[in-house]
Amino acid sequence: MVAYDDDDDDDDGVVICGAAGGIGQPLSLLLKQSDLITHLALYDVVNAPGVAADLSHINTRSTVTGHGKDGMEEALQGAHTVVIPAGVPRKPGMTRDDLFKINAGIVRDLAEGVARHCPGAFVLVISNPVNSTVPIVCEVLKQHGVFNPKKVFGISTLDVVRSSRFASELSSAIDPKTTRVTVIGGHSGVTIVPVLSQIPGGFAQSLSKEQLDALTHRIQYGGDEVVKAKDGAGSATLSMAHAGARFTNAVLEATVAGKTGLVESTYVNLAADSESTAAFRAKTGLEYFAQDVEFGREGVSKIRSLPALSEHEQTLLDAAIPELKVNITKGTAFITDNSKI
Repeated sequence: MVAYDDDDDDDDGVVICGAAGGIGQPLSLLLKQSDLITHLALYDVVNAPGVAADLSHINTRSTVTGHGKDGMEEALQGAHTVVIPAGVPRKPGMTRDDLFKINAGIVRDLAEGVARHCPGAFVLVISNPVNSTVPIVCEVLKQHGVFNPKKVFGISTLDVVRSSRFASELSSAIDPKTTRVTVIGGHSGVTIVPVLSQIPGGFAQSLSKEQLDALTHRIQYGGDEVVKAKDGAGSATLSMAHAGARFTNAVLEATVAGKTGLVESTYVNLAADSESTAAFRAKTGLEYFAQDVEFGREGVSKIRSLPALSEHEQTLLDAAIPELKVNITKGTAFITDNSKI
């Protein structure tokens, strides 16, 4: 493994790959508001120039450029941060595993572009299934000799957002905007483990077993709720764009502005903080995991230890681990067994 460090850390260009899609457009709109971005490059196989022209009229600091199918190199060249929402949306009856067959190749090709044109960039992955697509990105970067585990993130922030919102619907004492729930594990179904027991005020302890089970299930499968409500016309795009912008802004605040003390739950390669995660990796055999991460100039500054888990949450984690192993193996094998580099 070779950790890549470039000399362009002061560059604050952000690229959105899949910028014309259902997540990409609202995400681009939200990031256009950031004063930390001077150049917002929008890349997609169709319609990116049009989206860029529209956003370029908004009176904020950043310059916006649009890049079509043949413009990947131009979009990515020397970027500070690359956000990847590209891929097909989930449709009724489609699992995150089904998405893998389509989205894995898209993510692989984008990761190759990153490796060639902005190997020192921070890479933020939204494309599902995140449990597998993040390993795909990491394996591609490894094969190019530019992998830095501190700079690759799976954005699982929507699980955090949903946890806060859904919990607030059960208790008026919870402010969904200021109450942050730690979510560990992964970013699909049973791998999502919301640590509700750590919400202040004894929230989880006040719930019946039936209420706790129902809330946990709703957080784990919140995406299905949206897919069903949209009746086949889309998936969770607006809420995901909000979550993606929140996470991207946190990364930029730490890596560009140097702000300290920023923490988000995110799915990362545990080698990003091998000392803090050594015991956990030895116990579970996991190479990737979602946990609270402290950000610094280098990306991952520290992966926090697991919070104290209730018996209910430990049971959820025990169920998540074998599923995570399958997801991780699938993503890794997609590159190691089918490399086109």
